[in-house]
Amino acid sequence: MSGRRGTRAGVHRAPNDVKKIGFLSFGHWSTSAYSQVRSGSDALIQSIELAEAVEELGADGAYFRVHHFAQQLASPFPLLAAIGARTKRIEIGTAVIDMRYENPLYMAEDAGAADLIAGGRLQLGISRGSPEQVVDGFRHFGYVPAEGQSDADMARQHAEVFLGVLSGIGFAEPSPSPMFPNPPGLLRPEPHSPGLRDRIWWGAGSRPTAEWAAGQGLNLMSSTLMTEDAGVPFHELQAEQIRLFRDAWAVAGHQREPRVSVSRSIFALVDDRDRTYFGRGNQESDQVGYLDAQTKAIFGRSYAAEPDVLVKQLAEDTAIQAADTLMLTVPNQLGVEYNAHAIESILKYVAPELGWR
Repeated sequence: MSGRRGTRAGVHRAPNDVKKIGFLSFGHWSTSAYSQVRSGSDALIQSIELAEAVEELGADGAYFRVHHFAQQLASPFPLLAAIGARTKRIEIGTAVIDMRYENPLYMAEDAGAADLIAGGRLQLGISRGSPEQVVDGFRHFGYVPAEGQSDADMARQHAEVFLGVLSGIGFAEPSPSPMFPNPPGLLRPEPHSPGLRDRIWWGAGSRPTAEWAAGQGLNLMSSTLMTEDAGVPFHELQAEQIRLFRDAWAVAGHQREPRVSVSRSIFALVDDRDRTYFGRGNQESDQVGYLDAQTKAIFGRSYAAEPDVLVKQLAEDTAIQAADTLMLTVPNQLGVEYNAHAIESILKYVAPELGWR
């Protein structure tokens, strides 16, 4: 097992370095015949159960996507708090929260409470948002961009307020006649969780956005897609994004080492179930498409093969090599038992051969 080359900001990670490995779930549910997740209740309870299972297996994290107006996980903090109360070691996070929909002060209270319940294990991915199920869904939540401002501008503004609150610095003038005695000075939303500010990540789908995130002192969640098509394989474009992020981090002079994650669909074919689900018809090359009429994007390939083949394929994925954290996207509707098996197969047959364990 290889060690770290260094811990100074801006130092690039060595290929095949030790990695944190967790899962990323969208928390879908449906009444389709194949689905073992039939309702929102099923999705939430099974998410908690899968987090418990992967902790027992020795994995490192449980992450959840946030989508509004869809039969998927949406309000993350009750779920994160529940997992925090039922686990002891794994990181618990989001990938990602759409900041167009968020009240940043209320979010800071929820995040602080969930992080304290978990003992400081939250790793929150946030972003400017992506195409949603409805038109301008954030307007239904009461948020409208100011004149001359885009919805992306509004999301970044919400993020800036959220990050400022997480600093723990008081800013609200106390009432001269409070219901309860106040501590001296200006007040802040409570509960405050020290250290959470350093565990906020930005979901970036382009190279300039990654550089912006570095300037803000945010960890990088490199997206499952890039809103650029530079004519090179997805993993190479993503690795370039990570390099630019680390360079910008060093220039910004932050004192801590940043975290970087990538997510992939990876399945080791070790039994008949794996071969039935993923043994044929998998996406073995990158795909180029459009998120909307104006936004062209490149989507990374998925991996499904016998473990020895997977090891060779993944060794050539330069973005995975450059990241310290790998999120395995899971087909959550196949149920807790199968998803725990799929993650265990990576931990047991693939990760050790690549030096990730």
